[in-house]
Amino acid sequence: MKIVSDKNNLQILHEDNHIIVVNKRVGDIVQGDKTGDKPLSDVVKEYIKAKYNKPGDVFLGVIHRLDRPTTGIVVFARTSKALSRMNELFSNRETKKTYWAVVKNKPKEAKAKLVHYLKRNEKNNTSKAHLKEVPDSKLASLDYTIIKELQNYTALEINLHTGRHHQIRAQLSAIGSSIKGDLKYGADRSNPDGGIHLHARKLTFVHPVSKENITIIAPTPDDPIWNAV
Repeated sequence: MKIVSDKNNLQILHEDNHIIVVNKRVGDIVQGDKTGDKPLSDVVKEYIKAKYNKPGDVFLGVIHRLDRPTTGIVVFARTSKALSRMNELFSNRETKKTYWAVVKNKPKEAKAKLVHYLKRNEKNNTSKAHLKEVPDSKLASLDYTIIKELQNYTALEINLHTGRHHQIRAQLSAIGSSIKGDLKYGADRSNPDGGIHLHARKLTFVHPVSKENITIIAPTPDDPIWNAV
């Protein structure tokens, strides 16, 4: 059964005066879109308003996004100062992001660096990975390591070097290792909750105000495959 986040069941991973970090569930949408579904940003605002008895509008800045079927770490800014500084950290690639993915077909190598040129297709909201540069493509790079072999699947740890649209999904699909449940990128069947087995597991960054090093780790969703990882 799919549980959508609301102000009472939000999974808060870190909270202070300047930032709030949430463990996103499958189906949570980070920012409003054409579906009209309530975004996670509004849910977090409701949570802050209720917790701190705040009158009027609550300020909350969206710093980055995760695809709707993906789970894991999402950071929001609670002040405009934190928002501009966190935006800088993300755009300058001064954050370290680690993802976990469960794939059906085990990659040929236990660890490797993948470099592709990704071209986005706005019509069907996908990105295609090419080995050589093509018009309007962007360089995409990541490295992966196999962390566990399960009965029918393989779990990978992924470190991103660039932040492209659907990058992990497209690059793993390009080497024949589609993520479990990811029909858009070649999986043979969907997951019951409509999600995919891709999880933003760990994020390390310097706090925008206190300047301390922060490392956040997000527990994986409670399902038999993640529990086996």
